[in-house]
Amino acid sequence: MSRTSSLAPRAAVAGPLVALLLALGRHGSAAEPPNPAANPAPASASPFRFLTVSEESLGLWEGDRPVLVYHHGVVTREGVPADRARSTYIHPLYGLDGEVLTDDFPADHTHHRGLFWAWPHVKIGTAHHDLWMLRGVRQSFEHWLARETGPDTALLGVENGWYVGAKRVLREQAWFRIHRATAQGRAVDVEFVWEPTEQPVTLAGAEGKSYGGLTLRFAPRTQTVITTPLGQGPDDLAMTRLPWADLSARFAGRDTPSGAAIFISPSHPDYPPMWLTRHYGVLCVGWPGSNRRHSSRANPSAAGTGSGSTAGRPMATRWPALMRIMPRVNRGGGSKTTRPPG
Repeated sequence: MSRTSSLAPRAAVAGPLVALLLALGRHGSAAEPPNPAANPAPASASPFRFLTVSEESLGLWEGDRPVLVYHHGVVTREGVPADRARSTYIHPLYGLDGEVLTDDFPADHTHHRGLFWAWPHVKIGTAHHDLWMLRGVRQSFEHWLARETGPDTALLGVENGWYVGAKRVLREQAWFRIHRATAQGRAVDVEFVWEPTEQPVTLAGAEGKSYGGLTLRFAPRTQTVITTPLGQGPDDLAMTRLPWADLSARFAGRDTPSGAAIFISPSHPDYPPMWLTRHYGVLCVGWPGSNRRHSSRANPSAAGTGSGSTAGRPMATRWPALMRIMPRVNRGGGSKTTRPPG
């Protein structure tokens, strides 16, 4: 469905807490089915279109350029154990000319999955589960909230359930607002709301490392450089509070770098949150880190604007994530990232 009005998420979504900036370089192109150029839209229509990639996946294109693929169905891979089946994530996330920025089922960590959100400690009542490693609890698609396109943005809204066996234990809304590419880049805002259905739900990251939360696993690449407000260096970071971090590298044999930088809004709980960075290809906003974040079932009359720590409110950590493709320049193997505009 196409709309020319503002494509705002529904009122149930809370205020901005996280800004994610993906600095994606521009080089080369990659082939991917289907081909939107085979059925061009009228000049007056939105440049965006959603197209079915498979029974499990929905893709978004701007003109004939791929932007991302969202996997709503269960994805498996031959040769990988069945307990690594996953859904509810983005892969690939593309650069402006089709270079793939993300990885799925990497051999070193087969549970990693593109741009995803998961925690190693998910406590439901008194039972412990591990969404990070896909053990005991799973995310499952329930229905679309929006698949809308306008002249400047596209909006994808999804409602998922977290399930233990056949029982839904948490309601999740995920929103992705994708902006048109410009000479400076592309912005994609990402927002989440979580609401337990019956028993209280507690989330926590890994002790001593802080992974667990919004995570970006990068595709194979060379000349990786991670930049933070602390500078650049070969060392990985864990349990480190940061307002932003950037990874740049040369992807798929390209001659110029691409990358991604994640910015955190000052209004985010526990700002700045803990991070985990890995030069093998991970940026992880480790919220809430090893500190547990608890939420009880929402009171239907309560506004969905809580931080997630107050009983009777949704765990409404709406995480707007601002993803932006940076200018087409060689950044010299590193990023000059500061703060996102606004």
